Amino acid sequence: MNFERARFNMVEQQVRPWEVLDNDVLDLMMTVKREEFVPAAYKALAFSETEIPIGCGQVMLKPVIEGKVLQAVQVKRSDQVLEVGAGSGYFAALLAARAEWVRSIEIEPTLAALAHDNLARNDVQNVIVEEGDGALGWARNAPYDLIVLSGGVPVLPHSLLEQLKVGGRLFAFVGEAPLMSARLVTCVAEGQFRTEDLFETMVPMLRNAPARDHFSF
Repeated sequence: MNFERARFNMVEQQVRPWEVLDNDVLDLMMTVKREEFVPAAYKALAFSETEIPIGCGQVMLKPVIEGKVLQAVQVKRSDQVLEVGAGSGYFAALLAARAEWVRSIEIEPTLAALAHDNLARNDVQNVIVEEGDGALGWARNAPYDLIVLSGGVPVLPHSLLEQLKVGGRLFAFVGEAPLMSARLVTCVAEGQFRTEDLFETMVPMLRNAPARDHFSF
């Protein structure tokens, strides 16, 4: 399989037509080798328009979704990032290529090990993978410039917003079937937030995602 041709086709035929027009994002998706983070059994599907199973009931998000998220969050070189849901480590690698450092929290031990190994093998040195439940954030290392939830939540816990720096951004998939909102929240001042719902999609829920009766934003 010609991975470089397949990667080019993924970017030009899937990601760009879905209104991902930020050249930095497109270049990033051409640079970070997605196939290195895909389970061996699914390597041929590394650039397909599908959610690739990675075990524990979790999947790699579709490339178009990854591109839309990257375009929305506008990672900066000075950003200190929290990712909730490490998965295979691929999205952490994308974030890390632009950020100062990324702390990726994964509740499934098998996936935490997978992400750690994939990142180490690809010499991504500014990501720390920790095993734990990050559904309410990871307060011990807060505050963050950027928080990204890689799975869905029925509601957005206020505790996550409290872990943002002023000027920080939080991206999450909020809601339940049949549609979730891809939501970007920006901390515009201490205790003040601006919310934008960018597009609708469906992704697997985070394990231990807070229920609707949890104090939410």
